Amino acid sequence: MPSDASLPPRPSDNDKARRLAWLVLNAALIALALWVLREFIAPMVWAGVITIALWPLLLRLNRPQYGRHGTTVIAFVVTLVVGLFITLPFLIIFGQAMHEAHDMMAWIKNTEANGIALPELVTRLPFGAQIAGWWQANLARPLVQSPAVQGLHGTTVVTMSRQFGVLAVRSVIHFGFMLLTLFVLLQTGPRLADQSLQAVGRFFGLPGAQLAATMAAAVRGTVTGLVVVGLGEGFIIGLAYAFANVPHAGAIGLLTAVAAMLPFCAPLVFGATALWLFTQGETAGAVGVLVTGAIVVFVAEHFVRPLLIGSATRLPFLLVLFSILGGAQTFGLLGLFVGPALMTVLVVLWRDATQQPL
Repeated sequence: MPSDASLPPRPSDNDKARRLAWLVLNAALIALALWVLREFIAPMVWAGVITIALWPLLLRLNRPQYGRHGTTVIAFVVTLVVGLFITLPFLIIFGQAMHEAHDMMAWIKNTEANGIALPELVTRLPFGAQIAGWWQANLARPLVQSPAVQGLHGTTVVTMSRQFGVLAVRSVIHFGFMLLTLFVLLQTGPRLADQSLQAVGRFFGLPGAQLAATMAAAVRGTVTGLVVVGLGEGFIIGLAYAFANVPHAGAIGLLTAVAAMLPFCAPLVFGATALWLFTQGETAGAVGVLVTGAIVVFVAEHFVRPLLIGSATRLPFLLVLFSILGGAQTFGLLGLFVGPALMTVLVVLWRDATQQPL
């Protein structure tokens, strides 16, 4: 039997109380810090997502001989390119809208005075009689007399406009803070990455560091899948716009590409475009846009995007689809990236558990 002197000393009740108090204090301070930063957590997470997506490019651009000033220049240029990539489509669309503002106002005034004529094809559609009846009662007559338009009270419109303005200003402010955070992350990227890996390895060991790397790969693959597939959808549907002689087909195709980066949002754009073609009597063009858009979105959302994301995350098709949709429903736009990352962690843990001997 070993003597009492050879045994390690047992922690006293005072030591346990101090450790517990220390853990409680750390948790309280972390919670307080997160509460203070609550308005800026989303911009910081967005900057982190973009940094992870651009990490391989950043490693190629950064060279030790460039020094600190070279790293700063690279971070500034990359941040500027990201800012332009995000804002340029909206600026182009806004510029086109302002250029056509006169014609748009004339069309709105004519619609208010005369209504929107019922397209012939509507009567041939399923439930065409019901649709035609509603159209005649609400859209084919002067809109100032339309029950649907009269249901929009002035106070409701003012309130919605005010809320939209507040949301727009808040989004611009958050976008500015996101770019600022992105610049700092890109500037201190290698050092911050080493420190993060050391911290994860210290607290969670080698499996934790490997899991963090897997989550980063999942985020990177999700960004690639969303952006690449969105641009492809916008390009192909934009060709349909051009064949249908849609005015400013390039700008609308760009808007479609931006919407297509979000799952199942492209139909909002090409559906509205097809509806406009219907109102102009361009039935063949409207059908062509609808059919092309539906096929492209179906193939892209159900096959191409899950394939791209699944190849990077090693997730099955259904898990990729459910993680994107479920993440978006739970966390908003950030959930598009958080969902696949969390699902990847779950799959990795499951594989590790099933490989362990019973």
